[in-house]
Amino acid sequence: MKRVALFAGSFDPFTRGHEAVVEEALRLFDEVVIAVGENISKRSLLSVEQRCRLIADLYGKNSRVRVASYSTLTGDFAREVGAMALVRGVRNTVDFELERTMEATNRELFPGLTTILLVTPAEYMHISSSMVRELLAYGRKVDDYLPQGVDIAKYIE
Repeated sequence: MKRVALFAGSFDPFTRGHEAVVEEALRLFDEVVIAVGENISKRSLLSVEQRCRLIADLYGKNSRVRVASYSTLTGDFAREVGAMALVRGVRNTVDFELERTMEATNRELFPGLTTILLVTPAEYMHISSSMVRELLAYGRKVDDYLPQGVDIAKYIE
């Protein structure tokens, strides 16, 4: 049986921290589906399509990574793609508390779907998509916070 994990988020934009979580998940699962969702409570830098393209460009040569967008409950989408687990990245105790609450809800709504919390490596703990968006808004370079080789300007309309 193929072990599939779903790594869902807004990924606006996809950072080195996200990349580290995907790499760790690939050590545990046969396939990782990176699911890009729209978070209507956040001001977006990139459209869902642009985010999917950025991630697909990054992992295009890796047959163990799929990129998809979704607009349903994450647990429903996990079932749709055959995922046995949700992978979540945790940078700090604030993230942990939020993820623990989501895990409890998902456990209740989607029995049998396991949530795996992966700790972001220390060198990326300070990186968040919102921080990257803010730096970009002030005209700062963000190359150090994005996966190597990603030119964010290529994805911004």
